[in-house]
Amino acid sequence: MKIQIGKKVRVARHILLPLMLGASLGATSVLASAQTTTPSNQGSMSSGAMKGNMPMDMRGSMMNMRKQMDAMKSSGDIDHDFAAMMRIHHQGAVDMAELELKKGKDPKMQQMAKDIIAAQNKEIAQFDQWLAQHKKQQK
Repeated sequence: MKIQIGKKVRVARHILLPLMLGASLGATSVLASAQTTTPSNQGSMSSGAMKGNMPMDMRGSMMNMRKQMDAMKSSGDIDHDFAAMMRIHHQGAVDMAELELKKGKDPKMQQMAKDIIAAQNKEIAQFDQWLAQHKKQQK
């Protein structure tokens, strides 16, 4: 039994399929380009992007966080390393949010900064508690 494909379906297949394939390949090349231009140890924000229009104290906060994260040696214990690294990351978020409260002017950003400080401090306390109960184990 042969299934008849209507003219509209054939046209759609011949037009849409190449368009979808092209879009897919374009997105793939953009992602590949982004991956090859940003080393994996730089995170999502390159130092070049950080030097742009970011205020000096905000950049200093980011650089301090990154310096601490780069200095942390891996223990081989993924749970410990995750908690220790995330604690540093969360403290960096608190530091930047505090800068927003000191120097920012937009009420929405001020409120977000307050919310971030509250949420991140709660999670920092949870990481501290877990780290105190689970001493680093070298593997």
